[in-house]
Amino acid sequence: MINIVLCGGSGTRLWPLSRTLYPKQFYKLFEDTSSFQKTILRNKNICNSTLIVSNEEQFFLAMDQLEEVDFLNSTFLLEPIGRNTAPAIALACMNIDHEEIVLVTPSDHFIESSDKYREGILKAAEFAKTNSIVIFGIKPSYPETGFGYIEALGENVVSFIEKPDLSTAQKYIQRENYFWNSGMFVFKAGVFLKELQQYSPDIYEACAKAYMKAKKNEKITRILSDDMMEIPSNSIDYAVIEKSRNVKFVPLEVVWSDLGSFEALDEHLKKTQDGNTDNDNNFYINSHNNLVIANEKLITTIDVEGLVIVDTPDALLITKKGSSHKVKEVVSVLAEKKSYLPQSHLTSYRSWGNSTVLEKTNKFKIKKVVVKPGAKLSKQKHYHRNEHWIVLSGTAKVTIGMQDYILRTNESTYIPMGIEHQVENPGKVILTMIEVQVGDYLEEDDIVRIDS
Repeated sequence: MINIVLCGGSGTRLWPLSRTLYPKQFYKLFEDTSSFQKTILRNKNICNSTLIVSNEEQFFLAMDQLEEVDFLNSTFLLEPIGRNTAPAIALACMNIDHEEIVLVTPSDHFIESSDKYREGILKAAEFAKTNSIVIFGIKPSYPETGFGYIEALGENVVSFIEKPDLSTAQKYIQRENYFWNSGMFVFKAGVFLKELQQYSPDIYEACAKAYMKAKKNEKITRILSDDMMEIPSNSIDYAVIEKSRNVKFVPLEVVWSDLGSFEALDEHLKKTQDGNTDNDNNFYINSHNNLVIANEKLITTIDVEGLVIVDTPDALLITKKGSSHKVKEVVSVLAEKKSYLPQSHLTSYRSWGNSTVLEKTNKFKIKKVVVKPGAKLSKQKHYHRNEHWIVLSGTAKVTIGMQDYILRTNESTYIPMGIEHQVENPGKVILTMIEVQVGDYLEEDDIVRIDS
């Protein structure tokens, strides 16, 4: 069985923790572990291999997190843009043997690992051997109006219900045969593709064309941007599951959440005796039932209750519990203002390492640049800024114009605007530098990359 791990997401519901380029599955919320890492570890002893479907921009972030949990034996299918789950799963299935059974899992859900989880997956695999498509249901613990529901009769699906109103959801939790739709699936790759071709032929044909033209090697399949744009966007539920007559149902007796809000996240974090988030960085005085997330600084509360407080280096969210769903409105306003805040954190991840903006004004920007051993940045030049590089640790091989230099700890250099330059880490330890940009225009689009 192959685990297809879906790493999509727009990063809006848990903003400012989650951003488009750093969605919630990569944020380390659970004892310094992300839900992406937990997904990988939960399924590695059930499945023989792993295929990760990720946005091109998040590939190196995913690779870094896989390295942290010592799980590098996986393959990737990279999408230039997201087109929802049906195309993502179809392209992944085209990348493997059609007789292979696959376990499709989102990477941004909370699931408590248990024997019951394993039993449910293996039961689904038995159904899949007989060419069924298997969906999983979670017994509702409260009347959630933001989830889809499954009405089941034994192993058969009676109906699907999309996001009912509160009174309807309250009725569902009283009935034994209504379940939350978990968003997980098991089936043979070829069976899914056949069903997709029958019920959503436009998606199937566009995916087949895109996959045929994709750039492939042993580890990575890259879909071309123009081909991805031609694929209709749709979910697997609408494109196949709700139309197919070949669906079986398996209940999963596990603790589960899609982590779709800060209130949902709060249910799965450690608490103090007063119901506050248990974190050594925070302390509370006469405060109760508060969710406080802050990794960079001390947060204290006095005489407050029922608050959500989320602090990041470049944004602070404070809201009442029960209102955090309105964070989408904040993200929409920021997007209209063309702010970078919905897109990325101050730290950006690249193939060569990462960079963090430490300070920015209209005239200068200071960044910390971390370069992995053996890695190098692209050769480039800038028309509107000069740069100063200071090595804090490690060794840098610097090319400025036609000259090469070696810089060591506490040494620096200057790059005038308009001059081609490049930095490389030739050593075996991480290179850390401070980059100071000075000029009248300091945005990232003032980069002319030079083929080398």
